[in-house]
Amino acid sequence: MKYDQFITKVAGRADVSFGTAEALTAATLQALAERISGGEAAQLAKYIPEELKPHLTGAEEPAQRFGSEEFVRRVAERAGTGPERAEAGIRAVFATLREETPREELEDVLTQLPKEYARLVGAKP
Repeated sequence: MKYDQFITKVAGRADVSFGTAEALTAATLQALAERISGGEAAQLAKYIPEELKPHLTGAEEPAQRFGSEEFVRRVAERAGTGPERAEAGIRAVFATLREETPREELEDVLTQLPKEYARLVGAKP
């Protein structure tokens, strides 16, 4: 999938503008990179558009431990939105990742997240 297609899908799912979808996607991938191992983030980066890959790289090792509320706070702050819009964006990004990522790869990512993330990722972590 191309960058514009990915962002357009996120925008439609989150019911936001293209620009807001770009900010939410970048912020979600950055927070995810901080929350999962660097190796897993690098694996996931193989399946997303080239323009989004930098958002999954460069996070510190080991993965940071923070809950879903902190995840939402980080996304909202980085994207310049409120928590409700951030949550909608996070769900939209994960729904789009689900379409573009092999199931087993996304499952590897989700196993690194606690159960409380299920409401954000749309699956049972």
